[in-house]
Order: sequence, then structure tokens, then C-alpha cells
Amino acid sequence: MSEEPSEFMDENSDDEMEAATFEEFDPPYYEDEKHTGKPAEEINMDIILDVPVTIAMEIGRTQINIRNLLQLNQGSVVELDRFAGEPLDVLVNGTLIAHGEVVVVNDKFGIRLTEVISAAERVKRLA
Repeated sequence: MSEEPSEFMDENSDDEMEAATFEEFDPPYYEDEKHTGKPAEEINMDIILDVPVTIAMEIGRTQINIRNLLQLNQGSVVELDRFAGEPLDVLVNGTLIAHGEVVVVNDKFGIRLTEVISAAERVKRLA
């Protein structure tokens, strides 16, 4: 490497460099926040309220090899990893958010939520 000063360095500077300092800043505030005292994230919640999500109920899972999968036909029974009477999983976009039980409402299946998974518990399951 060359001992000559870099073209980006000041000719009069020594080889010592100072660490850059940055000011702390607060998130942006909106006019409504000053009046309500609520964080800006709560005020802007309306932006996402109409975003569609997929909700699914899962009664169980199993793993089989392709040979057995290809042998399935009408009347075949696939054993799942759950026992009868266990609550179903309620998933939103693939994330477990609750457990529930099957109900029938106006000749359609529905689910009655028996336990809602807390936000803290959902975060734990991600790790």
C-alpha cells in the first residue's frame, strides 16, 4: 500500500480519524397525536384494517411418503396427529393465533374460539 495521503483525506490532517456522532431523534409526530396523546402507530391503524388475510382451521397433520400418497383413493382414511376432541388450531396467514372447537351455524361449519394466543406467546414461538 502507498504511504501517500488518500485523495479523500485533508492534506493537513493526521492519520487520526474522529468517530462520527449522530443526534438522537424522535419518530415523527402527527397533528392528531399532539391532541390525543396516542402514538402515531395507533392513529394510523385504519390504513391496514381493510387488508385481507387468510384464516384457516387445522384439525391435524401427518407425514406420509409419496408411495402411500399415490395409493390413496376414495374411502381411504388418513390418520392425523390429533386425538378426537382436541381443539383445532386457528391460523392467520399461517401463524397460530388461537384454538377452538367446531360448531354448526345455519348449516355451515364455524369455530368457537376457546383460547387466543397472546402476542408475547406468538413472539416466543417464532424463536
